[in-house]
Amino acid sequence: MKMKGEIDDDLILLIPEKNQRKYFPILWILVIVGFGLCFLSLAFWHQKCIEIQFNEVIVTKSYSSPVCAGISDLDKFDCHPDDYASELNCLQRGCCYQAKDKNVTFPPLNVPYCFYPSNYDGYQLQNITKDSRHITADLKRSSLSGFPNDVLNLHLVITFIDDNVLRIKITDPNAARFEVPIPINDGLKQFNKPNYEVTIDSQTGQLAITRNSSGAIVFKTSLSQMVYSDQFLQLSSYLPSPYIYGIGEHYGSFLRNVNWTRFTLFNTDKEPAPNYPLYGSQPFYLSLEEDGNANGVFLFNSNAMDVILQPTPAITFRPIGGIFDFFVMLGPSPANVIQQYTDIVGRPFLPPYWSLGFHLCRYGYSSVNQTRETMQRNLKAGIPLDVQWNDIDYMDKFKDFTYDKDKFAGLPEFVEELHSKGMHYVVITDPGISSSEKSGTYPPFDDGLKADLFLKNPNGSLFIAKVWTDGGTVFPDFSHPNATDYWSKQLTDFHSQVKVDGLWIDMNEPSNVIDGGVDGCIKSSFEDPPYLPGGNNPLRHRTACMTSKHYKTIHYNEHNLMGYREAAATNL
Repeated sequence: MKMKGEIDDDLILLIPEKNQRKYFPILWILVIVGFGLCFLSLAFWHQKCIEIQFNEVIVTKSYSSPVCAGISDLDKFDCHPDDYASELNCLQRGCCYQAKDKNVTFPPLNVPYCFYPSNYDGYQLQNITKDSRHITADLKRSSLSGFPNDVLNLHLVITFIDDNVLRIKITDPNAARFEVPIPINDGLKQFNKPNYEVTIDSQTGQLAITRNSSGAIVFKTSLSQMVYSDQFLQLSSYLPSPYIYGIGEHYGSFLRNVNWTRFTLFNTDKEPAPNYPLYGSQPFYLSLEEDGNANGVFLFNSNAMDVILQPTPAITFRPIGGIFDFFVMLGPSPANVIQQYTDIVGRPFLPPYWSLGFHLCRYGYSSVNQTRETMQRNLKAGIPLDVQWNDIDYMDKFKDFTYDKDKFAGLPEFVEELHSKGMHYVVITDPGISSSEKSGTYPPFDDGLKADLFLKNPNGSLFIAKVWTDGGTVFPDFSHPNATDYWSKQLTDFHSQVKVDGLWIDMNEPSNVIDGGVDGCIKSSFEDPPYLPGGNNPLRHRTACMTSKHYKTIHYNEHNLMGYREAAATNL
């Protein structure tokens, strides 16, 4: 906003109007002296005048006044999600501040105090190009987000995969960032008559995807309001209706509540409870449009994140790492959307026929005899039973790939007894391997050491956690190229003793009874990031340190992939 006596957008002189003539000669002297000092600084310190330096890249400071009038509560998107949004902090981000009711820091949320103005200009679109299968553009940061280490230059690629599916990928062209190292089916398919239209407004930064048949908004976001920093990304999109499903895994209703609700995606070993993360993370949702058509959106990102629903209706994604890589699917039926989604990520495993029967399981069978007696009581009562399970009670001192030769003596014979009756048997297996056994006495630990595939501390030593065993516990790094062979060997050796029919793979969040390692975790922004999904416990709470080392990256990036990787290794 221009003010009286202003020289330019960055050098503002506030002088009463009636005294401006009187002070003009002095002002010009001050201006000349100021520029002279600035050029002297440039000569000695190699810095620019009237610009600020951030992360070794120059960003011109903007003084455009935020336009806050006319923004309804429904259209307020949070400009300050990282901590308490004071008025001063909010205004320093170039955003609007309006405190209303007391804000709640944990679900349910509330209307944000600090929200984006209608003229917010965080990223500017440049160099937009289009061909038959792609739209590309560059984005340049023109004002800072308030988060550390903004990525100042981005590259946008929109790919038309087929007539009903497209991909929106936003990356840093100047530096490699973590991308999910899981193969997906993202190849181009037959493309004749797309059922969608993509529009980009270079002035406002608005990107919209609409359905051709109805004009319904499928995906609509303001790229100018996007945050893309080193450890925090944020992008909001309008939804066509409040009828939204997915964003798993969470305890709650099938139809998700859009009334300022947060869903945290960070694999956690916790009993199901509202407003908390659970064992798996699937950043995918299915939305119904007003006319009954369906669409879906999948964010291909494995980092911890919050997903916010608000009654606009709208959705906001807040991952704390990786990239934005969206797949938008236009169905048009819900079944079509799920088919398109599984075309990309892979079809579900087809379970064996026997697994669809009746199962009996509990923690606390003290022996193989108690297991047998409980099973027989159920059968005698006329309760059908197809599969018997055992929890960790069957193990020798809770060590994987063992069984207690005293309390569970005769376990192999019991399993053969089940098989003779056409029944099946399943046992639990945790990823944690006991690390306190003497060398040569416990092959799962010896083999893992030899293959050098256990999680490590930043200094290269073994990362030691604590689970069920008497001593410490190490975790196989299932991203290691030798992990599948290692895991298969342990399974094969155990199966040669006990002919199990299936495995219950548990605690692969991974779960831990302490926070981080036995020696704690190092101090790092990966342990305590600028934004904490869920806003509750630290990321290392009852799991591995975020700084523990996998084969190619750190646990901060791999955490939500561990269960998936163990399942893939177990399924061979």
